[in-house]
Amino acid sequence: MVDNKLELDEARRAAEYEGIKSTVESNVGSEIAARASTPAASQSESVERMADNMRRTAVDEVAETHNEVVRGRTAARVSQVIDYLFFLLYGLLTIRILLELFNARESAGFYRFIQAVTDPFYYPFRGLMRTFSTSDGFSVVLSLVVAVIVYMLLHL
Repeated sequence: MVDNKLELDEARRAAEYEGIKSTVESNVGSEIAARASTPAASQSESVERMADNMRRTAVDEVAETHNEVVRGRTAARVSQVIDYLFFLLYGLLTIRILLELFNARESAGFYRFIQAVTDPFYYPFRGLMRTFSTSDGFSVVLSLVVAVIVYMLLHL
């Protein structure tokens, strides 16, 4: 009769060893997973600092964009006012050209009003060029035409 007792005992110990080994591996694996899911204090502080920095950067960018929009609106409004003033000047000078062309009466109130309003703008160009007249009384004041062209170039 062969004694298997030693063999059975060895098999039992190997089975117990494997059971203990798998339990320890399971416990160590769960402990590693738990430690990995909760960051260390230094990592947590670093992540929090980085998040604060990113938040501040985002808020600063939004504020800067808002300021740029406000500056753009102001510049657009100023540009509109300047355009309006130049177009008003073009209109008044054109009316004066037409009144001169059709030989309007200088005693008329409207003629005097247009002349008084446009004289400061026409003064630098007065006498710059000859005025051409026809026998019917029509006249072309080229100095006024030059004034309009110069103001258009200035406006550009």
